[in-house]
Amino acid sequence: MPSLGPRTLLATIALTTTLTLTACDPAAEAEAPPAPPAPPAPSAASATASAPASSTSPASSGKHTLAEAATAGGLTKATGAGAVSDVPVDPGEMRDGMHLVVADYNRAGQTSGRRILFVGVDSVPEDPNKRREHLWRGLIDYALQNGSTGTPTTAKPYQPGPFGGSLECLSLPESANNTDVICGWSDTTTAAVALFPRTTPADAARLFGAMRADLEH
Repeated sequence: MPSLGPRTLLATIALTTTLTLTACDPAAEAEAPPAPPAPPAPSAASATASAPASSTSPASSGKHTLAEAATAGGLTKATGAGAVSDVPVDPGEMRDGMHLVVADYNRAGQTSGRRILFVGVDSVPEDPNKRREHLWRGLIDYALQNGSTGTPTTAKPYQPGPFGGSLECLSLPESANNTDVICGWSDTTTAAVALFPRTTPADAARLFGAMRADLEH
């Protein structure tokens, strides 16, 4: 290694000292631009969209079952030759332990005309919402073949009642003010739909909720 002369050695020491002081100088650090602040983490409210309070409520615990009722929501079950005798709507795959309820109901004082048709299943093995959609499509086809006209509107949520889950209704537009309305409910284990001739969605939803209290247990 070559030897350094006195002047060269002094210059080297001075340069080293200057670099060391500069690196430790607080003023030099203050002149550096601050790092941008990290964006705030999204809150739980903004990260998760909540369902409409009117459409869905927690289903009561336990397994629910369906059973025919002589009266449901103040309606009388049709019997005799004029009552529904087959299954007009495909309920989807039926497995052991499931119950299918198909019935039509008369309004108070009704002796003729189209009745309210109910179709429901319990002990649903898959997502009950999917089974309700299957029933819905079948009931729409049935309605359009039996006097209803028009394209179904978008389903709207209504209060599901004490059993929880969700209850929605849609209408089939026609020329008259009162149209045919289809309602459906689903909860943890059941799915059901009903066709209400010549009514409004709000009235059909109210009546369907009252029927549910007598048909679901």
